[in-house]
Amino acid sequence: MLTIDFSANAKQLVPAVERLFALSARKLRSLGKSWIPENGTPVFTVKGQYTSRGWTEWTQGFEIGSAILQFDATEEKPFLRTARARTVALMARHVSHIGVHDHGFNNVSTYGNLLRLMREGRLPANEWERNYYELALKLSGAVQAARWTQLAFGRGYIYSFNGPHSLFSDTIRSLRALALSHQLGHCLLGEQDSVINLLHRAVQHANTTAQFNVYFGKGRDAYDIRGRVAHESIFNVNNGCYRCPSTQQGFSPFSTWTRGQAWILCGYAEQLEFLHTLGESEFKPVGGKRKTLKLFEAVASAVCDFWIERTPTDGIPYWDDGAPGLHQLGDWTDRPADPFNEHEPVDSSAAVIAAQGLIRYGKYLRGTDRKKRGNHYLQAGLTIARNLFREPYLSSDPNHQGLILHSIYHRPKGWDYIQPGHKVPFGESSMWGDYHARELALMLWREAKALPYYTFFITT
Repeated sequence: MLTIDFSANAKQLVPAVERLFALSARKLRSLGKSWIPENGTPVFTVKGQYTSRGWTEWTQGFEIGSAILQFDATEEKPFLRTARARTVALMARHVSHIGVHDHGFNNVSTYGNLLRLMREGRLPANEWERNYYELALKLSGAVQAARWTQLAFGRGYIYSFNGPHSLFSDTIRSLRALALSHQLGHCLLGEQDSVINLLHRAVQHANTTAQFNVYFGKGRDAYDIRGRVAHESIFNVNNGCYRCPSTQQGFSPFSTWTRGQAWILCGYAEQLEFLHTLGESEFKPVGGKRKTLKLFEAVASAVCDFWIERTPTDGIPYWDDGAPGLHQLGDWTDRPADPFNEHEPVDSSAAVIAAQGLIRYGKYLRGTDRKKRGNHYLQAGLTIARNLFREPYLSSDPNHQGLILHSIYHRPKGWDYIQPGHKVPFGESSMWGDYHARELALMLWREAKALPYYTFFITT
């Protein structure tokens, strides 16, 4: 169980954040010098050097977006110049990509961050450049929303790259693409010019995910533990019936792959922040604002509680809570995670994503009449951030291109590098882990410096 430090705050973490961004600058320069674009997109490290491997290029937005976040925190203009140029050169195909559920990862991390900086006055006001970013975001949200499987009773979901039968937990974080597109006044046009409201589609997807991918301890099956998350749900597309839980990167359908749970935790938390800003009338076709927020809060509370109660004392999880070698570690929840053990790997990338979600949900609740509960989650997120932003997770090795160590990509497929003489992977980084570490650090930096709160949606 996570040992929460209730004295932690953003100002105390400023030295750690400053060190993180100093190291980050070196890592980004190293990758920029060594990476050959023809090799694809950097995904994760092998022997400390970024390499490309995977089924789709879902990390390019994190690569380019990392440079934008670096500029945001440090005002180092070379990173901004590179990111703007590479967004123009490389990201257009991701806007029109009809084959993935990753639009929120790729396009909000690039076009979205650049638009945010322009609206904040951090970039020179330029109408055509702003229109360019807005058009990309409008189209990205609509293309993502078009990847739709319709179920009975108004339910449906954005299906994963596995096909129309597959609902991934990961996609919750991509709802930010639909949210931004809707906020910019866009919609999706269907057959005979039927208007598809992107906010309603996002809410429908989140409702379906809550029903089938998240457990609430109500006896759904023999493994129904409140806050547990299934990576994937499978449906019969002929009649729209739910079939079973599944997983692509976890150990089993009936255990919790912790990065999938982290996507749920962070995704619902930031959607609550966004939905809270909208008027009641926007929600009428999907059951009302109060009903929507109540469900989202139920999901966020369940997964936050699970995370706090069923991770090691530092809040940094092993890659799957049902991984078969965990029993050899004894009671692994009563002490900090051990990334160097020889039985099951730790996944720091899940921790950086979850930490941001805990902080966001905590802040959201502190703005309601549940301030005490909100403080509980906020301090949990700050505690995890503190533990991640130092050794053995923060990488200070100048020869290692990764920023946050001990990230896991695909344990079942054996894609993660295992050092000679060892049985499990450790000591490597991932592009999504490094990006979310920077995003988490930027959020804390802005709070400590009394700067505008960092959100994916438009507030200015």
